[in-house]
Amino acid sequence: MDITINHQRLDGHAIIWAISASILLHIFVAVVVPSFDFSTEKEEKPLVLKIELQQPEAPAPAAVIAPLPPIDIPEPPKPEPIKKEPKPIIKPEPVKKVVVPEPISQPEVTPPQPVENVIAVAPSTERLPEIVVPTPTPTEPPPPPEPSQVDIDAAKNAYGNLLGRTIAKYKSYPKIAQRRGWQGTALLDLKIDSNGNVLSAVVRESSGYDALDKRALEMVEKASPFPAPPKVLQGRTFNISVPVAFKLSNG
Repeated sequence: MDITINHQRLDGHAIIWAISASILLHIFVAVVVPSFDFSTEKEEKPLVLKIELQQPEAPAPAAVIAPLPPIDIPEPPKPEPIKKEPKPIIKPEPVKKVVVPEPISQPEVTPPQPVENVIAVAPSTERLPEIVVPTPTPTEPPPPPEPSQVDIDAAKNAYGNLLGRTIAKYKSYPKIAQRRGWQGTALLDLKIDSNGNVLSAVVRESSGYDALDKRALEMVEKASPFPAPPKVLQGRTFNISVPVAFKLSNG
């Protein structure tokens, strides 16, 4: 009986403690849980960086360099004068006098001379100056002066007129030019030597017709050799221009 009663008492106490613990647990949950902050992360405020610019410090004034104190340079010691040793004075030895005995003078004896009437002329020692006459050396005559360009041009004009008259003596009109009425002047360039020989002849300016140009060259060939050129043009070859005109006479 006693054992049973003890178990019932123990069960009744356990139930009371369990009910009390449950009530305390509900009160704790009802009071503490609502005020509990379940947010695990807090809002982080942005960090504000404050940058301050520091003004550069003013440069320090340049240090004034004080002038250096003058440096005393010691004067170099003056050289001592060189003492010259006196040279010993050498006295010349006295010259011994030599006594020369005086010659004994003897009287001159002049033999008697015959007196003759002879006129003696002292010979002359002076010589007359010699005059040297230089022999003339043969001198070559100076070369003749070179002719000026004006003289050369005048001689060419005169000689060109002479050649024109000489060529005109051999003029013959081509028949084809006569039938067709061709007229013109062929200007010829002639190269001539100092003897009047024609070295070359070319048509410098055409008359406009080949027949007239060829006939002008044939006339030059028949008229050569020409008379000798003037002295100004001799001794050289030269070129000269000669016009050869072809004109038909009316009627």
